[in-house]
Amino acid sequence: MYINDQADTQQATKNDPRITWIGKFLRKSSMDELPQFLNVIKGEMSIVGPRPHAMPMNYKFSAEIDNFMYRHTVKPGITGLAQAKGFRGETKDFYDIYSRCKLDIFYVNNWSPMLDIKIIIWTVYSLLLDKGKAY
Repeated sequence: MYINDQADTQQATKNDPRITWIGKFLRKSSMDELPQFLNVIKGEMSIVGPRPHAMPMNYKFSAEIDNFMYRHTVKPGITGLAQAKGFRGETKDFYDIYSRCKLDIFYVNNWSPMLDIKIIIWTVYSLLLDKGKAY
């Protein structure tokens, strides 16, 4: 990704001019998530949990969605229930972020080792089907 003044505030979009050709490949294959395993090893993240957002997006969404910050009561994850259920990539409208948040809150309220295992299986299945959401 090319760095510019919007790099930490604007979410990547389809055909985003900031993404290099190698970046497109890494994002499409979800290989761009691999470095986050270092954060898991350091104890800063979990494999499964709500996906983190950039701080400016957190402020925006918390003003628009009740209990949005509740999703931060657990460690963020490399994958989450929302991603496993197809909410990956750009949040194009309020429905997208609201749906993600609703699934994140469900995850926080219903966490169990079995739910994590199911989410990992659903994530692998989703990656194999490649629904075209990542870019």
